[in-house]
Amino acid sequence: MIPARYSVRHRTGHRYLVPVTNGHSVLRLLPRETPWQRVLDRAVHVDPEPDHVADHVDVFGNLVRYCAVERPHDHLEVTSSSLVEVLDPGPPPDGPPWEAAVDATSGIEAVELAYPSPLVPLLEDLTAYGAVSFTPGRLLGHAIRELVDRIAADFRFDPGFSDVTTPVEEVFAARRGVCQDFSHLLLGCLRGLGLAARYVSGYIESIPAPGMPKLQGADASHAWVSVRVPDWGWYDVDPTNPGATPVQRVTVAWGRDYGDVAPLRGVVFGPPGDQDLEVAVDVTRC
Repeated sequence: MIPARYSVRHRTGHRYLVPVTNGHSVLRLLPRETPWQRVLDRAVHVDPEPDHVADHVDVFGNLVRYCAVERPHDHLEVTSSSLVEVLDPGPPPDGPPWEAAVDATSGIEAVELAYPSPLVPLLEDLTAYGAVSFTPGRLLGHAIRELVDRIAADFRFDPGFSDVTTPVEEVFAARRGVCQDFSHLLLGCLRGLGLAARYVSGYIESIPAPGMPKLQGADASHAWVSVRVPDWGWYDVDPTNPGATPVQRVTVAWGRDYGDVAPLRGVVFGPPGDQDLEVAVDVTRC
């Protein structure tokens, strides 16, 4: 089996119209090792150079970097670069009947991922929507794939509709959103039925239309869902791109919802003022 190899570059630039006195940032931008992913190289560059840097691994095993710039600055540019190999995990699992998967949920991480989280509450509407695919005795893999296909068919991708603060109930009512929204929606359906599922952040290989060049910086961060299948492992499914293959996705981090895996979050101190934000991502198969 020949792995897919990707070079990933993710740049986030903040320009402060009024210089800030200091800033503190938490980064989850370094891809992690998984059974199907090998990290050959990874690095993060921050400009201005931080006065303090500290690395740790969070409760979900994600690589986290804390950076502090404790002097006046009018910009912050964070660039992560990585080289990753992704293997195909093989045919998707059919699994046991889905009720057996609920009964088999065990272990601290799996149990926590079966409960509601700050951005994914348990809602009767989501549970009812998911239950249409999870009929009594149906095999877990079959039910998951049908539910993913239903979300892809019933909801429209609309990058202008939502942001990171949009509640999942608004997404469900409007039947539109982006990958983060559809992942939260799928998590709400699965957890409402008692299944353990996690939010996964990373990147997806984008392929331009025939005859069109791949635009530099035009890729984006991506999100999908991983469901625990007893005696198999964690099964990745993508409600935004259900036709994408497993080797087209590069995993960075996972957790209960977006709040656990935000690529960059932080706080700055100084006079009030606006700022400009620019994000550019390149995912290149090499």
